[in-house]
This record gives sequence, structure tokens and C-alpha cells, in this order.
Amino acid sequence: MLGRYHNRFDAGRRLATALTKYGGRPDVLVLALPRGGVPIGAEVARALHAALDVFIVRKLGVPSHPELAMGALASGGVRVIDPSVMQQFGVTEAELAAVAAAERQELERRERLYREGRPSPDVAGRTVILVDDGLATGATMKAAAMALQAQHPGRLIVAVPIAPPETCAALGALVDEVVCAATPEPFLSVGMWYEDFSETSDEEVRELLAQAAQVLPAGNP
Repeated sequence: MLGRYHNRFDAGRRLATALTKYGGRPDVLVLALPRGGVPIGAEVARALHAALDVFIVRKLGVPSHPELAMGALASGGVRVIDPSVMQQFGVTEAELAAVAAAERQELERRERLYREGRPSPDVAGRTVILVDDGLATGATMKAAAMALQAQHPGRLIVAVPIAPPETCAALGALVDEVVCAATPEPFLSVGMWYEDFSETSDEEVRELLAQAAQVLPAGNP
């Protein structure tokens, strides 16, 4: 990649050029991680003539180390738990339940806010392209990929405009394909590779999803 992305829409358009083989296929569904991934996903979905929706994922942090994931909750009522992490840090079922209850409340709030009554799409058997505006450690994307795999997509692709090469490589073990449009070294941070990396608002997410749903609903093809 020469230079930086102008903004997320520019990044989405440029990412879409690496995904053209998925264009025009009725089984393809673009799922974006809100909020920053939604402008990316909107441009990818538009270029591929594919449906767009959000995939909301909330990390379940270890109580003593909240930054460390012991699992995740995701759209569609999916819960993924890593028993080895729970065992390593001595997390009880009661502690897990408390963390999960708090995160489920936030996930459901976002579901209501963003989806506005539209049902969650059924991903089983579909080709799913999971997008975000970039990756650093990839922890959230990893949780999202694990949660999506539990819903048995036909093929799962992670696609991002910018990420460190080692993060892209690590995700390759979890999904069918990883498309990282640029993997600069040194990486520094996602925001460094955007001229405009201002925060995406809830209202912008709602507008982009509503526009996409009018063009092509995200339900079963």
C-alpha cells in the first residue's frame, strides 16, 4: 500500500478490490464489527453486491485480568468459552456468569440500537466475510471468528485494510482465508494508517445498516 487510507470508506473500497472473487454471489454475507468496521463493510458489501449486517461481539474478560479473554458473547446468542484460561486463572462458574451477564446486557443494547428490529442473519452454510477497520493484537476478531465458526458458516473469511503480518498469520488457523490489504512493518497502530480515523458514531452505524438493508436484506439468500 502506498501512503495511508484517507478514511474508512476509502479503506473499504480498496479492501474490496482484494475480494472481487466473491462478487455477485447470493450466498455471500458481509459482517462488520461495530463501530469502526461498519463503514468498511458498507463499501465491501456495495462493491460485491452482497448483504451487510453487524456481528457484535463482547469479550468475556478474566476478572483479575480484564484484558485477557476467557471467552466471548456474540450476535445470535453464541457463547464461546476457553476452559483452559478459566482453569489457569481459577475462574469459577459464578464469576463467569457475572461477567457474561454484564456483557450480554451491553450486547443486547447494541443489537437493539443497530438492528432496529431486523432479525440476525442465519450464517449456516453461507460464505461470510468478517470485516473491521484494522487489527492490532486481533483479540476481538479472534473472539468473533470463534463465535461465528460455532454457527457453521460454509466459508469464513476475515478481511481488514491494515494489520501486522503476525496477527494475520495467527488468524489463519481459525478461518478459511485471511485477507489483509496491507501488512506494514513497523506497524505501530491502526490509526497511524488513516488520515481520518475519527470515531464512527452509533447514528452512522444505524444509517449505513438501514441503507444496506433497503438494497439487499441480510436474511437467508
